[in-house]
Amino acid sequence: MDAWEELVTSALLGTDRKPPATGAGDAAPVALLGAAAVQTVRRRAGLRPGPAAPALEAAPEDGRGALPEAARRRLGQLLAGRSAPSAGRRGAVPDLTELLPQWLAAANERGYRAPAAALPALLDAARARTDLRPAALAFAGPRGLWLARLNPDWRFALRGTAGGGTLPDPADEPAVLALWEEGLFAERVALLAAVRARDAERGRALLASTWGTERAEDRLMFLDSLRAGLGPADEEFLEAALSDRSRNVRATAAELLSALPASALAGRMAERAASCVSLDRTEGAETIVVEAPHECDAGMVHDGVAATPPTGRGERSWWLGQLVEAAPLDCWSARFGGRDPERIVALPVTDDWRAELHAAWCRAAVRQRDADWSRALLGAPGAPQATGPGSSSLAERARLLSTLPAEERAAWVAAFIAAHGLSEAFQLLGVCAVPWSDGLGGAVVDALDIARDAGSYPWSFSGVMGLAERCLAPAAAPRLAVLTVLPAEESEDVSPGAGGYWAEAFQRLVATLELRAAMHAELAGDA
Repeated sequence: MDAWEELVTSALLGTDRKPPATGAGDAAPVALLGAAAVQTVRRRAGLRPGPAAPALEAAPEDGRGALPEAARRRLGQLLAGRSAPSAGRRGAVPDLTELLPQWLAAANERGYRAPAAALPALLDAARARTDLRPAALAFAGPRGLWLARLNPDWRFALRGTAGGGTLPDPADEPAVLALWEEGLFAERVALLAAVRARDAERGRALLASTWGTERAEDRLMFLDSLRAGLGPADEEFLEAALSDRSRNVRATAAELLSALPASALAGRMAERAASCVSLDRTEGAETIVVEAPHECDAGMVHDGVAATPPTGRGERSWWLGQLVEAAPLDCWSARFGGRDPERIVALPVTDDWRAELHAAWCRAAVRQRDADWSRALLGAPGAPQATGPGSSSLAERARLLSTLPAEERAAWVAAFIAAHGLSEAFQLLGVCAVPWSDGLGGAVVDALDIARDAGSYPWSFSGVMGLAERCLAPAAAPRLAVLTVLPAEESEDVSPGAGGYWAEAFQRLVATLELRAAMHAELAGDA
């Protein structure tokens, strides 16, 4: 045991039990400290300097424009306030946590670069919120990635990027092949998307070059990436994937092929579906008759039909739904005497097959992005849901709405809110373009006003209020100002204190809209 270890032992055990060699009794503590000081100086003086670390690589340049000064200050305010507690009563103060994503999106649209001093807080914010990462990392740019390499807490920023940097130029063949053969899975997925976006044929060739050696789960993900830019030229590759040894890969290939109305698979599915659904004119009024498949043969399985239904689902209805869903919607007009989608959907269906048939048509309309069929299945927004022409599920309606142009979508949802109120409109509002149109914003404000007058509490509509803070156009603020006033007295029908809570909620909404307007003015350099 060397002298230093002896001193440490004396310190740990106490000088009474193990006095130091240089002293004993009452002088032992002082002797121990003195000896420790001497040994500390000796140890430090005896260290040899190590080799100098290599100089740190300089941060790359970011050629984007600098933020206006007011916008830079606002970013600092939003980053400092991002961790403010949001639980409990929110009061009338805007939620900066919700405004930060909007600020980042607007800054990225304008092509600004992040201030160097804000990068650490920006990376911390992205670390805390996964939903913030794409916009935050885009704004942080190459200097953000450079900084992220220096702190393990920011390692998340390096995932999904080639070597923590950027993907190679798709035209750089050697670099593309090297990354495709040696890169991590996320890097290869990003590379395939980049190459396919530039040259779809080259992207398919890249995927085909290693297809046979890929793992089943990787083949599934690579195949799924073909959804972007899917076209007739992809049919041959997808047809070959129908014979893949993985059931999930076969099912995904069949789904993609069914989204190509002119594909051979779509033709085969149209023939099968048409054999199950026909028009009966024998009873006077024309009626749709359904004869669901009695078996799932090998050809259906090869084309992606799952033979085994989920628990509680009948086999024949399960097979019928898959056939109709995968058949091109154009085939039904000829099958039903040249009728358009609205007249087809309005036809009665025998033997309780209506819900099954219409649900399959809904899935087909979404998959094939067919606006005419979506309109027919949605029906009039004011119609009671139980008697809607094609879909009574709000989730189905939301998916159908996503196929319509943005203006038409907003108008349909505004009419739905006017007829049914806000209680069931949350899912539908979620598929509308932001900021909301004047008509949709007006419908939401009117419905909130009606809910206030009805005497309910604002937190019964907290979801819609949160959406309104994010999606209402700032121009709606003056219209809301009259709702921020605390009522002089409350009627007996109103919940206790509800008027005050509503006034507070509207004050927060107005303050949020005004702050959002100020943010955009600052980013435009107008403030």
